[in-house]
Amino acid sequence: GHPLSRDAGCRKGLAMRITGIEPIVVHVTERGDWVFVHVHTDAGITGLGEASHSLNDALLLSALKVFEERLVGESPLAINVLWRRLAGIHGGRITATALSAIEQALWDILGQYLGVPIHTLFGGAVRDKIRLYANINRHVRDRSPEGFARAARQAVDEGFTAVKLAPFDELRAPDHVRTGTRAAWQPGVERVRAVRAAIGDEIDLAVDCHGRMETSEAIRVGEALGECTLMWYEEPVRHTRPDQLAAVARAVPMPTASAESVFAMEGFRAFLLERVVDVLMPDVKHCGGMMELKSIGEAARLNQLLIAPHNPSGPVATVATAQVAATLSNFLILEYAWGEAEWRSALIEPPEAIVDGYLAVPDTPGLGCRLNMDAVNAHRREAPSTADSSKVRP
Repeated sequence: GHPLSRDAGCRKGLAMRITGIEPIVVHVTERGDWVFVHVHTDAGITGLGEASHSLNDALLLSALKVFEERLVGESPLAINVLWRRLAGIHGGRITATALSAIEQALWDILGQYLGVPIHTLFGGAVRDKIRLYANINRHVRDRSPEGFARAARQAVDEGFTAVKLAPFDELRAPDHVRTGTRAAWQPGVERVRAVRAAIGDEIDLAVDCHGRMETSEAIRVGEALGECTLMWYEEPVRHTRPDQLAAVARAVPMPTASAESVFAMEGFRAFLLERVVDVLMPDVKHCGGMMELKSIGEAARLNQLLIAPHNPSGPVATVATAQVAATLSNFLILEYAWGEAEWRSALIEPPEAIVDGYLAVPDTPGLGCRLNMDAVNAHRREAPSTADSSKVRP
């Protein structure tokens, strides 16, 4: 019978309590670390989540401490109640990332408790493997067109059927030249052309602009990239300007994508009620967790939008995203941080099962993976110095 239909199971579940929240910081590169979160219970079940890329790990750890004070002694099965309580603590991306990791871990606990994978809790998988694209950007040190092309070719040789790069290094300065033969975006376009030439026409290619352009510039660059047959043109202008994103989407010859940093269904309102871009990119680490990712994905069907979750992340966020993506009828493809850390596969047990550019969706209870603490400890970083936590007070 179903575990919750038995009196003993009910009593056990109701009696289970959260005993602590443990952050684990793993050093990856100078560009950032991966932060994992264990939620411990008194029933011997530990939940796992990922809270990487909050942009301030010291403040993130402070937020997790605040959240721990609110959660110890509570039932980990009361996911909706706890989510609403923590969502009321406003601290921008920091608290959104902390909350998202805890939420992932609570679903992991529930899945383990019931003995089913999380995708079963979300209505069941409609696919058993998830197509990945190789984001080569964090791997590439040689930022020449040849350097990008070499990395892209290597990813394709490993079986990936789609590649993404972020080629516009020269656009960081707000006063960069936007027009003419000396436009700062010209080298970025050359990098994209080199990658397309290296991987051929059969491989999908996406370009991430990190919101560094204004509208007219973004349209001009989109036109220049038209010959490259892009899978999508990502965040040419910032997601905080949906009207401008929509103007770019109407003008350029390829699909557009955005919304990687948006929190909760309410934050996605502008992207769901009107067709701002063609592809939405909620990130399980920032959007509020797995249930919010599921809800945003389902709501995207209103405007026939596709979901390609943002995920330049560690293996835990990848598995968590896959559990949800497996249940979405409008899922397109999932980001994979290719080549960032050669020891990545050792971090979780079992390791990510990637064959020919597809990730097998785990069918074991909960998330379907545990941290390999030997590998974690080999790359573990001492917690960042405690920062002022004034930004994460209730």
